[in-house]
Amino acid sequence: MAAPGPCTVSAALQEHLRHLTLQDFPCGLGSWNKSRFAARRSPHGGQPGLWAAPARQEEDVPLGEESPEALIELLKDQHSPWALPPGCSPQDQLLREVAVLEPELVHGSNVFQVLRSLRIVDKGVEEVDAGLLQLQQLEELILSANHISRVTSANLPRTLKVLELCCNAVADLQDLCAQPPPELQHLGLGYNRLCGPLQDKCLTAAFWPNLVSLDLSFNNLTDLLGLVSQLSSLEKLRILVLKGNPLALIPTYRGFLVDSLPKLSILDDIHVGLDERHQFLGLASEPELTRSEARVVVSVGDMKGVPDPSTLQQLADDSDFPVITYSYCVTYEFVEGEELDDGSSAEVTKIHESLEGATLDADSSAQDTGETKNQQEPEATEEPKASSTKVFVTPGKPWEDIIHYSYRKEHIVKDLMGLKSYLAAGTIVSVVEEKVLSWPVEADPEENIDRNKKAGQRQQKADAKDKQKKKKKSCELRSEPPIRKTLGTRKVTLEALLATEDLVTALCDFGTLMTEEPPLSVEEKGKKKSKDKSKAPKAESKSQAKEKASTSAKGKITKKGSSVLEDSQGLQPVPLTVQFQMQLLRWPLAASAQSQESVATAVGSTQ
Repeated sequence: MAAPGPCTVSAALQEHLRHLTLQDFPCGLGSWNKSRFAARRSPHGGQPGLWAAPARQEEDVPLGEESPEALIELLKDQHSPWALPPGCSPQDQLLREVAVLEPELVHGSNVFQVLRSLRIVDKGVEEVDAGLLQLQQLEELILSANHISRVTSANLPRTLKVLELCCNAVADLQDLCAQPPPELQHLGLGYNRLCGPLQDKCLTAAFWPNLVSLDLSFNNLTDLLGLVSQLSSLEKLRILVLKGNPLALIPTYRGFLVDSLPKLSILDDIHVGLDERHQFLGLASEPELTRSEARVVVSVGDMKGVPDPSTLQQLADDSDFPVITYSYCVTYEFVEGEELDDGSSAEVTKIHESLEGATLDADSSAQDTGETKNQQEPEATEEPKASSTKVFVTPGKPWEDIIHYSYRKEHIVKDLMGLKSYLAAGTIVSVVEEKVLSWPVEADPEENIDRNKKAGQRQQKADAKDKQKKKKKSCELRSEPPIRKTLGTRKVTLEALLATEDLVTALCDFGTLMTEEPPLSVEEKGKKKSKDKSKAPKAESKSQAKEKASTSAKGKITKKGSSVLEDSQGLQPVPLTVQFQMQLLRWPLAASAQSQESVATAVGSTQ
């Protein structure tokens, strides 16, 4: 088990310098370069003099020593045992070269006067201590991916121009704003724990008069109006990153910022052009449009690859009942909120209520056992959810080679924190098969089964089958509770909607479903029993036994079933796929009556 990393920046710096081996070959002072530096020493105290002669040429190097060029080559060669390990910064390489050319500049505490950039990444640092004040020339401090929860600005060098604290645990800016470096131009606080409205004036020109770039991405900021009121005082601010915050899910988010901060050049890593400024002109004067809610449209397109259930019905025994109907729907999870009526709410609600009370069979082989298993949907229920979610269901559709859903539902979410957690976790998309058995009203299902077995033995001709169809249509039927089975479940990643993307389109591939082995007819069952009663020859070779078993297995399939299977042998299996799309509506699309048409067109383009 690895030892824990240092807790302070100073301790991490000392450990880092030790790994750079600035005093060991080929760096530092030693037998490999002693004559070169002995000749350059001042006669009054041993410090390097300004009058020092230039380094000797390679041909003047004494025996047993190395030229500066040869030593530098040992540092730069990737195959050299003295090369820096992968992941080191250019600043580390520069320090080692200085340790070769001018080793006394980086000897002991002198190195603190040389450092202008310090990069301590993922070293377990928890505290920014006062030891940093030794770095009097430091301009860039990168402390990403550590465990820093607070930053005391009094411990930061006043010369600092870049402070990067990405991927830490900073939840408060009060200590950082007490005595911030006056010349700071970039402040990076992405992927921290800043939440809610920030303290008054923490991000104003009173603390950051020279700030040009500010990164607050992927925090939990929700107050767009309050944040803009502070940022508007930063006269030099040109680059702003706020993506990944709940407030960035508001439809007018980008337009309101662009119009409120006229000097902004880049917002969320996207250039702000003149056309965009003209498009959003006037939004800053309409703060009521920045209400805390998001609009998300979910669309489901075509489904392919569902096995034809009529194949099994054709291969089943010739019985009147039950009448079996199949339908297929798509379910997805979404954070709880309001839903706009799209014309199919009544049917969807009915299906959803029935799904909530049923146990779904997650057998991906698509085999219908006639009963449900005591097993919930995988992933959809076992995986912990950061926010409360609800299962939505498309209307059921009968089987087709390509099942067209054209499903669209617009969700209005006021819990932006919950929506952010939901998008970060992704959604679960499932395909559910619903099977309904229908029987005559005048008899119970068990009585019908006995009657059908006897009837199947008498009816063997084509004209008898026509009578059966007429009887089914004329008889009043009673449907049993539906039997539901999950044919496939997939997770769809939605993190792109937290960044700069407004649309996520996925083709959910559930794999190829295997159909059941065709059942035996009543006639074939009788033939099988009669064959089993016949005695096998006493002397029978293994090859003959295998051939006989193979012939017996082939006889299990009826003539009608054989023709169906032969027709399908030349077809390649098609995987079960569903087109799924989620769109985060932005201004002016969110306020346009044409939003529904644009989403439907986008789904159709994926076909």
